[in-house]
Amino acid sequence: FFSQSSMGTTVGEASTETGAPTGTTMQAPSVADSSQLRSRLAADKLESNPVQQIPSPSEKSAKKFHPEGLLSLFVWPIVVALPLLLTYNDNYVKVFPESFRAPLWEGWPAPLGLSLGLISVAIGQVATVLYHYLHVSGWFGPVVAIQGEGARAYDFWAGLKSHIAQPEGFLIVGGWLIGTWMFDILPNSYFSFEGGIQWPLVFAGLLIQDGIQWLLHWAEHRVHTTIYQYSHKPHHRFVNPVLFDAFDGSLTDTTLMILVPLTITTQVIHCNVWTYMTIGSLYSSWLCLIHSEYVHPWDTLFRFAGFGTPADHHVHHKTFIWNYGHLFTYWDRLSGCYKAPTAVRTFNKSL
Repeated sequence: FFSQSSMGTTVGEASTETGAPTGTTMQAPSVADSSQLRSRLAADKLESNPVQQIPSPSEKSAKKFHPEGLLSLFVWPIVVALPLLLTYNDNYVKVFPESFRAPLWEGWPAPLGLSLGLISVAIGQVATVLYHYLHVSGWFGPVVAIQGEGARAYDFWAGLKSHIAQPEGFLIVGGWLIGTWMFDILPNSYFSFEGGIQWPLVFAGLLIQDGIQWLLHWAEHRVHTTIYQYSHKPHHRFVNPVLFDAFDGSLTDTTLMILVPLTITTQVIHCNVWTYMTIGSLYSSWLCLIHSEYVHPWDTLFRFAGFGTPADHHVHHKTFIWNYGHLFTYWDRLSGCYKAPTAVRTFNKSL
């Protein structure tokens, strides 16, 4: 019960879904070239165990308010549970005495904040996967596929295994986090445990991160086809993505779209360790959630607030030339690059 019908739209068809803005030319990824074919074959492994399809709910049922959908909101506080719990009444002081927060080696930062940050991101990923499992199982109301053809069929556990094994999502970004922390590249404020979670800086950090990522994402598509070929193209083999495709890309793509924005954002936003931890946990989980093959119960509220939803991101994967933002739609709206999911004729009409 974890799938819909198999992907039926080719990459070539996706490029004709909508016209590009005036003066824009865009070469859609071709399945014909050998590197793309190898990538598609690797993705097809996830479809080797087709499972029972989830029946699509009626448009009336899908748009109806379902109280059980409110239960899905549990995922967000759990994603940031570690910083929330440790900063409540300064619990971290009781759990980690001063000696734990002191450097272990002279000349090197204390690794406690780094360790807690990595654990927090891991907790967020577990919460995201658990939510997704319950969501596709129907715990939160009707399961509505974003694209009209239905969600791509795949085995849930094979998808999870593929997600965990992606070096771009965990090994490379994790190495960057460890390196910038231990080599004292971050501003001094990041090593402070004082002050609790600074929520205005959380929002500012996510907004700046997404803005820089938007610009580099746009550049990967628009500056030159060679840049696109060797950076973002591998990720675009998914024209009907599922949640576990979020970190499946390339080293160049991860560097340009995640590491470069992170490097700039951490130098612009001077926050404490709890705020940094919260930004990282939300960012990691949110990137996964916008690749979901199904509508989230909170998507109507998110779209109203200008927050990124899976349907918004599916527009990009399906058309290639709209919706370059991830966490927010503000940058696309300001630049004229936003296209509403309801305007894509092949998408589910109940969005």
